[in-house]
Amino acid sequence: MSQDEEDVKPKLNLTINYEGQTITVKVRANTSFTKIFQAAEKKFGKEPGTFKFRAEDQRLRPEQTPAEVGLEDGDQIDAYLEQLGGAL
Repeated sequence: MSQDEEDVKPKLNLTINYEGQTITVKVRANTSFTKIFQAAEKKFGKEPGTFKFRAEDQRLRPEQTPAEVGLEDGDQIDAYLEQLGGAL
């Protein structure tokens, strides 16, 4: 096996769902969610920072990676619009 083959990191296909629309992103397990979130917001035509993201009943933070939160190939991330206010 050559050195190049040993350095190849497996990629994950993650599905991002927003109001019934889905996109699939292919990323390495150690890619920060910052890049993933930016790609999703661009694909859905939203301003940066518009969404909050959840997967497997936990909130995802931009500085985390799929490996840190235990995401695997084929897992889904749900995107939600951030809600502000609510008190009168």
